[in-house]
Amino acid sequence: MNNQKAIPSYQHGVRGLIKQLDQMLPAEQFAVFNKEAEELAKQFEQALKLQKGDRAPDFKLSNATDQAVQLSNLLKQGAVVLVFYRGAWCPYCNLQLQQLQGVLPQIKAAGAQLVAISPQKPDHSLDMKQKNDLVFEVLTDEGNQVARMFTTVFQYGDASLKAMKDLGYDFFDYYNDQSKELPAPATFIIEPNGVISFAASEGGDYRKRVEPAAILKALKH
Repeated sequence: MNNQKAIPSYQHGVRGLIKQLDQMLPAEQFAVFNKEAEELAKQFEQALKLQKGDRAPDFKLSNATDQAVQLSNLLKQGAVVLVFYRGAWCPYCNLQLQQLQGVLPQIKAAGAQLVAISPQKPDHSLDMKQKNDLVFEVLTDEGNQVARMFTTVFQYGDASLKAMKDLGYDFFDYYNDQSKELPAPATFIIEPNGVISFAASEGGDYRKRVEPAAILKALKH
């Protein structure tokens, strides 16, 4: 069997997701979200704070069941694929993590483990794991302290906050602070020696994500 056929395409998946959102969401709110994504794309063409060859800073964060997870301990078991995302309320994040769950066997076969990080509360991370059947670590980075060392952190726009509220979603319920700060989505591969061997981001446009195929290709090399 050709494993390449089993690798999901984020670009293909997001086209279907956008069509679905266009049908589900009121036009006014959907336009607000898309406008902010386009503005963020212009504002943050380059989001990464760390690059290939840099040494990743060690950190310790709580997982979905409030247990401490430390990067240096994970690296003792092999390479770590580190993914920064916004939160459980973000449909693009859900699509990305679902696709990464789908290629988790290939990630493990390459001797690596997958870890996803967002600033949301652990209980929302737990809900996200359960709803999406995720079997990898989902960590809480309160205040984006770790994220800002790896990628750009920006404030979510007031227009988008209002659009979320109009749709019945309380943005602040997902987080322990009122900062409105979110990480620009980014993906890293950290080798057991702590050196970053892969660093990628599609910039501020959170509708775009690193392809699973690119991650698997980097792991093979």
